[in-house]
Amino acid sequence: MRSCTLLRTAAAAQSGDMKKILVANRGEIACRVFRTAKAMGLSTVAVYCDAERDGKHVQSADEAFRIGPPPAKTSYLVGSNIIEVAKKAGVSGIHPGYGFLSENEEFAEAVKKAGIKWIGPPSSAIRAMGSKSESKNIMIAANVPVVPGYHGEDQSEATLVREAQRVGFPLLIKAVSGGGGKGMKIVRSMEDFVPMLHSAQREAVNFFKDDRVLLERFIERPRHVECQVFCDMHGNGVFFFERDCSVQRRYQKVLEEAPAPGLDPALRRQFGEVAVKAAKAVGYVGAGTVEFIFDTDTNEFFFMEMNTRLQVEHPVTEEVVLVKGKPLDLVKLQIETANGRPFDFTQDDLQLNGHCIEARVFAESPRDGFLPGSGHLEYVVEPKEGMQGDVKVRLDTGFRSGDNVLVHYDPMIAKLIVWGPNRDAALRGLRVALNDYHIVGINTNVDFLKRCCDNEAFAAGGVTTKFIEEHKETLLRPLDVPTTVSALGAVSYVLHATAKVNGGEHSDVRSAGAFRLSTTSEFKVPFVNDAKEPAPMFVRSLGNGSYEVKVNANTTHVVELTHNSDGTLAAHIDGSQRAKFSTVRTADAVVVTNATGCYVFKVQALPRGFGDVRFRADGASVILSPMPGKVSKFLVQPGTVVEAGQPVLVVEAMKMEHVVKSPSAGAVKFNVREGVMCGADEQLATIVAAA
Repeated sequence: MRSCTLLRTAAAAQSGDMKKILVANRGEIACRVFRTAKAMGLSTVAVYCDAERDGKHVQSADEAFRIGPPPAKTSYLVGSNIIEVAKKAGVSGIHPGYGFLSENEEFAEAVKKAGIKWIGPPSSAIRAMGSKSESKNIMIAANVPVVPGYHGEDQSEATLVREAQRVGFPLLIKAVSGGGGKGMKIVRSMEDFVPMLHSAQREAVNFFKDDRVLLERFIERPRHVECQVFCDMHGNGVFFFERDCSVQRRYQKVLEEAPAPGLDPALRRQFGEVAVKAAKAVGYVGAGTVEFIFDTDTNEFFFMEMNTRLQVEHPVTEEVVLVKGKPLDLVKLQIETANGRPFDFTQDDLQLNGHCIEARVFAESPRDGFLPGSGHLEYVVEPKEGMQGDVKVRLDTGFRSGDNVLVHYDPMIAKLIVWGPNRDAALRGLRVALNDYHIVGINTNVDFLKRCCDNEAFAAGGVTTKFIEEHKETLLRPLDVPTTVSALGAVSYVLHATAKVNGGEHSDVRSAGAFRLSTTSEFKVPFVNDAKEPAPMFVRSLGNGSYEVKVNANTTHVVELTHNSDGTLAAHIDGSQRAKFSTVRTADAVVVTNATGCYVFKVQALPRGFGDVRFRADGASVILSPMPGKVSKFLVQPGTVVEAGQPVLVVEAMKMEHVVKSPSAGAVKFNVREGVMCGADEQLATIVAAA
């Protein structure tokens, strides 16, 4: 009886405007949708996994319900549980956000069958555009240009090999149901085709439970230009201009901007009109993004795919588009469209206003191949939002100080969005905001993003998707640390050590009592360099809060500490420079943050046994896990003799496969089993050198 009542309640809610919505997602996108929903006077419901019961998105909602343990396959991907929660909470609409079930036609259909409004496109449109091969057939029929390739139903290896030879090299293998770079491989020769095909198929099965792939011509110098389209239930369709998302790593976007630099008005309109044609070809309703490959050598553009949901980068469009002179809110328009309201505007009512750039802030290590990370956010200082002079700063995030970035999900921490009256102003504002963004406890890409902003090619505009590859030497070089900042790091180590000796538990040293060096007048600071080799500094107390720091054999600084009124510290260095800073002590580092950024000084770890070294005295070498994750597959049999650099196993983390290679030649002995979870630096295998 109770379930029937719930169904009737939901059905009644569907007959009118929504009053209460559930977001079937987590993190920043859930917070983003809740923000607009509350502004519209709607009640909000969150869902969460066991590891996020106190997450920011949970606390941002009026109500929240548990849906299972991590990872996603036991929580955010279990559509039946989410619908049951929606019935229990009496919601009248479900917003899927992006990722997870947002482009799952079965879930969209199940939501409607439950009598709940689906804040998204029809399931038929999701199905049509969800298959990269089917969507290309539809686009060809609608006279939308597509990249030459193969997207047929025959998935036999023999057929794929034959079609690869026909398309020619280089070519791209793409998972039919893929996205975000998963199941995508560039192949440059026939010799590499079959191994890369198998790798793409494995990733496709892991992430999408569908091993089908398509092949297409690989364009060497493309830009990634996409159009934000929107259709209502009454046959109206518009485009909210375009975004350039060419700065990518691992086929995932890092920097996005609107409008795309260097497009003339005629080409801009052509992009938009083709995008609307593509959307109408599948009876689209709601917010969607049509992605194009723009060949910079020929000025041709080709349909790549359509994302049948709200995009991660939608804020840059919201910040630059005016509708009848008023700001655009895509989430509000999604909700109104799901309620059946027709547009009260036309294409001619839309205009561009200024320029906006978005930077995705990830937990990752750019210099280690952008390896994704996870862990505890010990200390977070966010840039100030709102108008800052002639620029506007916006931060969309689902994390706060003290939260954990989980290994089970995407490593994105936040989106930093900066608008300016022109591109130069937006870029300048983004650089300043990145300087003010300090994240301590895990590796992030903030310094990498700063270097992108400083790069002359990016500043000029119109870079291709090869931007990071072409500029990696400057973008990924080690961080330049001034010796004055190193001196602050050494003094900070002493302050933290002294605070602990004196009974304090300061992770962020601010107390005057921390200025004492206890009974020690000289202190050896056990820092290590990037190679984990000892690089000690020496600190000597001069009394009255002053310290002499020997940074290296040639450099010594005198640091005098005082307090600022806001509780941060100030240092007078060598009597001629005043520097405001904060300092945080983590488990393995001391971190200094100041006006130019966030500097991490690694501390020498206590010995933990031979697992910390890669080569043993008996000639054997040890393979360590590059990150926390799951040992998903052995690539060789136990006992196989491998060469140095040969792949031996695959670690799966943050929704990506990472191939681990042997550091030396010898026979493989695995120390773990397939399918087990492993920690960072955990011993995975031993390579025994031949006698």
